[in-house]
Amino acid sequence: MADTGDWSIPATLQPSPKELHFDLAAALDAVVMLRAEVPDDAFTASILGTERVGSGVVIRGDGLVLTIGYLITEAQMIWLSTNSGAVVGAHPLAYDQVTGFGLVQPLGRLDVHALEPSSLASCAPGDEVIAIGHGGRAHALKTTVIAKREFAGYWEYVLDEAIFTAPAHPEWSGAALIGEDGRLLGIGSLLVQEEVNGETVQGNMMVPINLLTPILEDLLATGRARRPPRPWLGMYTTEADGRLVVGGVANAGPAERAGVQPGDLVIDVAGERPTALADFFRRVWRLGPAGVDVPLTLARDGQLVRVQIHSADRNDFLKKPQLH
Repeated sequence: MADTGDWSIPATLQPSPKELHFDLAAALDAVVMLRAEVPDDAFTASILGTERVGSGVVIRGDGLVLTIGYLITEAQMIWLSTNSGAVVGAHPLAYDQVTGFGLVQPLGRLDVHALEPSSLASCAPGDEVIAIGHGGRAHALKTTVIAKREFAGYWEYVLDEAIFTAPAHPEWSGAALIGEDGRLLGIGSLLVQEEVNGETVQGNMMVPINLLTPILEDLLATGRARRPPRPWLGMYTTEADGRLVVGGVANAGPAERAGVQPGDLVIDVAGERPTALADFFRRVWRLGPAGVDVPLTLARDGQLVRVQIHSADRNDFLKKPQLH
């Protein structure tokens, strides 16, 4: 997560209103600063911190704010700030672990126009787009879609198709990605390294906005999407040199309780060998919903080790909002 400070994107990389066919000022104002406070004893406090700062995007006339979920996970207090200086408290409505989206409801008026959603199909590699963090034009970056492809994260997360952009926005967490029509394409999630024309550059991974539409009403009604929770292992797995390596395990999580250790290599899931990180997660998820037993074969110190992990619902380990 990037923090906010007294800085600005170079003027040559900022979008110019004269070059655009939409109201840039309104789009800039739709992006608010989000500050979240998380208890010291929260499950994610040691990984994500207890004070989290990023951006959120107003997506409805009632002020509903869409952000990236890790900013608000287990948050007990949230504050939103607009470009005009208004500051209001807010309530964390939902965090969807499958998409990574988070929803926040302001407890006061923001008085900004909402950004209309676009779709993943409306952008293609090579398209010029704009990444906007809170803070107006000085925090808006002209960038380019460099890829649309699958993404897998070590925290048991897979997107079938994510948006990758470069150059990278320095305040990517919850930033808005908008297309040439001024509509919202995605929400900033990560800083990544990408290969462009044979060179390694820093870019951003953006979660496509179209993933929100099918689950929005469920999130507003109950705080969760209406789907069975996926089995969670609490096993932070990475891909290195064609091998799947356990980089760590969640404290008191299913994998730790089953005896999985950092440095273990994943050989198979229920007797089937995964081909890559995303394939590993999907094989686990296909076994059933949260609570299903997941048999793994691991390699440790040259020996094969077989474990059976009793999976869990990750949401059960997280602190919940005090009201909905």
